Amino acid sequence: MKIKHFYLIASAALLTSCYAPKRDCTDFKTGEFTFNYEINGEKKTGRFTRDEKYSVEYYENKVDSSSVRWINDCEFVLKSLKDQSSIHFKILETTSDSYTFEYSNAARDPKKELIVMKGKAIRVKK
Repeated sequence: MKIKHFYLIASAALLTSCYAPKRDCTDFKTGEFTFNYEINGEKKTGRFTRDEKYSVEYYENKVDSSSVRWINDCEFVLKSLKDQSSIHFKILETTSDSYTFEYSNAARDPKKELIVMKGKAIRVKK
């Protein structure tokens, strides 16, 4: 009886460890997207348009432009054209019309703790 339970648990662990979320990142290199964010407890929606070289974000009546440098199909760095700060993005999972990502400061400061945030972008149009 114990052996039967062992094989059942081992099989379940093996099957769940083999699961990998879908990542078809090339579909999301360009297009127009929306994203949700929170400032001081207030939920807001912003949008951005990205092509092969640039990304333009629209949020809180502001416009922010960045250059885009793709590291691979699922990772890229946005470098602000205004203040030259860089943010590293990694696409974690995709669906037909959205992707989940994590992002952090691209410039690592050994004196500061690395903070990694998550978000979701939803495609408005290709």
